[in-house]
Parts: sequence; C-alpha cells; structure tokens
Amino acid sequence: MTDKIIVFTTCGSEEEAARIARAVVEARLAACVNVLGGVRSHYRWKGSIEESSEWLLIIKSSRGRFPALRAALERAHSYELPEVIACSVVDGSEKYLGWLDRELGIL
Repeated sequence: MTDKIIVFTTCGSEEEAARIARAVVEARLAACVNVLGGVRSHYRWKGSIEESSEWLLIIKSSRGRFPALRAALERAHSYELPEVIACSVVDGSEKYLGWLDRELGIL
C-alpha cells in the first residue's frame, strides 16, 4: 500500500475543470490532473433524477495532501455539493510514485 491517492471530482464546464486542475497542480496539492470531457452523469438531486454533461477530473495526490486538496476543491467549485472522492493507490511504478512525491514537494 502506498500513501498515494486518486481523487475524483466532476465539473459542469470545461473552463471550470481547467481552472481547478491548474490551481491544484500549482499549489502542489496534486502532481497531475487528467480532465476528461464528454461524461454523462445520472443522479438523484433534491428529489429528482437528473442527467447532465460533465468534465471528470482524475487527480493524483497523497493522503497527506488530501485535507488541503478537499478544501481547495470545495472552495473553487461552483457546485453546491461537489463530488470529492479519494481512492487508495495500492501499488505502482517506483519511478512514477517517486515523480508524484517530487511534484507534490514531498521529497
């Protein structure tokens, strides 16, 4: 098990997704953010079934950075209740995990 995590959030516009991605990388809360467009989300919100187009952010970070990353995402997000979900990275390439540490300012 590593201390690395993948964090997922969605945004309602490409511009918001790009702004958030850049901000968390600049702040060293993330080493890398992938932005995927064309995501269709189906969910229940305030008693109704909704469907919307979204942009998915796949954020590479660490457990130690998560509290600050979560706070930054919640501050920067236009959604009333943004998705912020972290999943553990069990293992990975030593070189890539080392790069994550360097970009997060851990080493």
